[in-house]
Amino acid sequence: MADSPASGVQLVQQQSRTEHAIERVPTGVVAFIGRTLKGPVNTPVAITSFVEFQQHFGGLWQPSTLSYAIEQFFENGGREARIVRVVNGARPPTLSLPAGAGVLRLAALNPGSREFLRASIDYDGIATQDHERFNLVVQRVRAAGSELVEDQEIYRRVSIVPGAQRFVSDALLESRLVRVVGGVPERRPDRSAGGPGGVAVGYTLSNPDGDDGAPLTDYDIIGASGTATGLFALEGATRFNLLCIPPLTRERDVGLSTLLVAARVCRERHALLIVDPPSAWTSPRAALDALRLWPFRSDSAVMYFPRVQAFDRLRGRVEVFASCGAAAGMIARADETWPVWSAAESEDAILRPGLRPAVNVNEAERVRLSAAGINTLLAVRGGPRTGVSPRTLAAGGSGASDWKYLSARRLSLFIAASIVEGTRWVLLEHNGPATWERARAQVEEFLEALAADGAFAGAGAEESHFVIADERVNRPQTLAEGKFNLLYGFATSKPGAFDTWLVTHRAGASRVRAVSVNRSETAKNRVEWEIETSILRG
Repeated sequence: MADSPASGVQLVQQQSRTEHAIERVPTGVVAFIGRTLKGPVNTPVAITSFVEFQQHFGGLWQPSTLSYAIEQFFENGGREARIVRVVNGARPPTLSLPAGAGVLRLAALNPGSREFLRASIDYDGIATQDHERFNLVVQRVRAAGSELVEDQEIYRRVSIVPGAQRFVSDALLESRLVRVVGGVPERRPDRSAGGPGGVAVGYTLSNPDGDDGAPLTDYDIIGASGTATGLFALEGATRFNLLCIPPLTRERDVGLSTLLVAARVCRERHALLIVDPPSAWTSPRAALDALRLWPFRSDSAVMYFPRVQAFDRLRGRVEVFASCGAAAGMIARADETWPVWSAAESEDAILRPGLRPAVNVNEAERVRLSAAGINTLLAVRGGPRTGVSPRTLAAGGSGASDWKYLSARRLSLFIAASIVEGTRWVLLEHNGPATWERARAQVEEFLEALAADGAFAGAGAEESHFVIADERVNRPQTLAEGKFNLLYGFATSKPGAFDTWLVTHRAGASRVRAVSVNRSETAKNRVEWEIETSILRG
């Protein structure tokens, strides 16, 4: 089933009625985008196993680097994924249903040579004198000539007359399988003949004209916002925390333009992009040399070096693959037993048997790579190691970043997503002091629970976090614009040094963003002054 956002109104109503505590959003949910053998295009589909990926998208396929990344994701401990299939010039197969001297032509919704459909026509339950209506059955089958039906749709009493109730072209606009292409014939389609061996119902098979298209380009991955294609198809996906874009082909890396757009999408969705090390980085020395001129740096992205070796079941030998799928599985697995602010550094953050680093990295090289913002994949638990915390791709850049450490960045995104979803109920309440105080208390309780679990620096609440939701952030102009603001902060590096975020709810939109108050350290008794000077006055 295609992934779609939950009903926001229903969720808000439930929260408003029950006023339950803010729930911690799931972590380790990974979105993948790329080429697959079959399946819906530009539609996020939620899966929880490689078996489900095979059912929806066809399984391993040599031209699909995505299929191998998905296999390695689940092999290395991944639990939940969102898949977006993109194509480059792929064509759907067609169905030709005889209609006297004419033909009713249908085209599959999903393109590709592995989309196998069949259709049947009958007149059951239709009056003898009614020559415009017919019943249509469309099925997707596992393979050409197969009797294993994967999906089926039945359309009763459809008509060939334009403007008529249940005109066939209009009725099939609701189909997940086919559309009418071209004109509708003047005569209704002929009744399907019986199948072989005396079978009562026969089927017309789809034509062998489906095409898988060409290898992907960066343009295909990026897509367009107006048509919700490529990366912008993720706007229709429910929450995800990590994004993987495997290489365009086995020989071609994802381009800089795609990385920039993907990082922006991740920033808007409170997620992190897992970037594959370029194929030319075949040694730690090559990676360190290339990093000096590498143009992509972002606190919304993370990289794990080197690539991985795994057995290619289609080629029957060990091959080198991009690392994003294995790294995403490793992170998701660690999230199962460790809190998000420490999972990246847990003992579970290693590759499982069957996957191993493509090149060896010694401890000194690991430290140097980390300083440059590149994390190292480990295959075994070794002896004592130098204390190297995983980094984002903001580390090693020319400017300082509050989120160069992966654990701190993931914690901030986790909190932001949890709070913005958990406080949407305010949209159904009067925007006044009583609502502000309820929201403040709700967020305060949430942050206090995290502090008790050891998420923040600082022993006392005054040093670890704060929440403000009163007239200081909800001025008359804010109310006139139909907005509700809530400000919160928490300390990840040292007591009293707060990462500060502003939540804004308004009808039809909710937003949470990091805000800068132009300081190196923040004491709680200075927060009011900082709001006044740095946030509300722009």
